[in-house]
Amino acid sequence: MGVQQSRGPWPGTLAAGAALVLGAWLLHDGGPGAPPPVPGVAQALSGFAPVSVVPPLGPSDPIRIRIPVVRLDAPVTTLGLDSRGHLQAPPEADRNLAGWYRGGASPGQRGTAILAGHVDNKAGPAVFYHLGALRRGDRIEIVRADGAVAVYQLYAIEVHDRKDFPDDRVYRQAADAQLRVITCGGAYSDEHGYEGNVVAYGFLADTTRPGKPA
Repeated sequence: MGVQQSRGPWPGTLAAGAALVLGAWLLHDGGPGAPPPVPGVAQALSGFAPVSVVPPLGPSDPIRIRIPVVRLDAPVTTLGLDSRGHLQAPPEADRNLAGWYRGGASPGQRGTAILAGHVDNKAGPAVFYHLGALRRGDRIEIVRADGAVAVYQLYAIEVHDRKDFPDDRVYRQAADAQLRVITCGGAYSDEHGYEGNVVAYGFLADTTRPGKPA
């Protein structure tokens, strides 16, 4: 239910393309019920990752995330670091709340924007329970405080064991506008919780310009 990282995240103002790495996440869970969906091998990265050619936006905090195909519409809070330098998790009790790492890129901005949330809690499914059911080509919309909407198209949805987590591929600071959405997943045990993470990879496919917040 907390978040663990092996290394500290990058500052928010690093040069584009710097190979900066965060550690693997693990959002522990102790909730009963049906296991969350797991992406199939057909949704894994195939060839080179697409590069966004959409002009990026400036910085602005995200306030909502929407994934129309699974009818997700949730507020977004900011995530910082705890006293040990680990990324904080969104409050566990709020099942419909995602978190954005404020030390990275804003959604729509050049760089790699990182969002995370719980897959479930003791009360049942949480905000990213259906993340593993997404498919390549699905879109994620992120509403920003300035009224702009950053629309990302997914090109891979994968599950990674935490012992072999591809830090560089997930967290590298991109030269274009990229998105990573992360929750826990994979094998589950009562002793250790989830053994890995589901990661959705997206590139910026469209934007609406700043205006009245949605």
